[in-house]
Amino acid sequence: MTESTRHIERIFEETGALLSGHFLLSSGKHSDRYLEKFNLLRRPADTEVICRGFVDHFRLAAVELVAGPTTGGILLAFEVARQMKLPAVYAERATEGSIRREFRRGSHIEPGTRVLLVDDIMTTGGSINETIAALEDVGAVIVGIGILADRSNGAITFGAYPLHALLQLDVRAWERDDCPLCAQGVPITKPGTTNVR
Repeated sequence: MTESTRHIERIFEETGALLSGHFLLSSGKHSDRYLEKFNLLRRPADTEVICRGFVDHFRLAAVELVAGPTTGGILLAFEVARQMKLPAVYAERATEGSIRREFRRGSHIEPGTRVLLVDDIMTTGGSINETIAALEDVGAVIVGIGILADRSNGAITFGAYPLHALLQLDVRAWERDDCPLCAQGVPITKPGTTNVR
């Protein structure tokens, strides 16, 4: 682990964005670690420091525009664009429940625009793939993808697009019947609520 990675992990832990315990995930699985991105993203000074990692890594990529998917990607795209002195755009769901994303609210991307895509927590890569499709639809050139934290520990890639995760995590998850924490009687928490049973 590099000093830069250790520093980022410390910020995650200090802000409460990286939690340890017994958690019920939205998938229904149980885990001993949980990423609560908004514990970091509600702190502008810490978000600024974290986003500097994207700016430094993609400094030589001749980026012209920064894009992010809603919701957490908006905050990251805004801050990265601010630091790079560039505009930002946000990929929203085309319709409620849709897996298609589009750029609305007056956003216009010229074909050939060199775009850096940033997002927060990558578990399956779904929102990134949707944003890639929206960028490809308008003829943008994706010069890189920056991820705040990669829960897949490098298992997910996006073809030829360069991927840089500020934090790589191998987050274990179990079905309820196979959960060692349940077997030990450790109380479970559903993030965003109180303890559940």
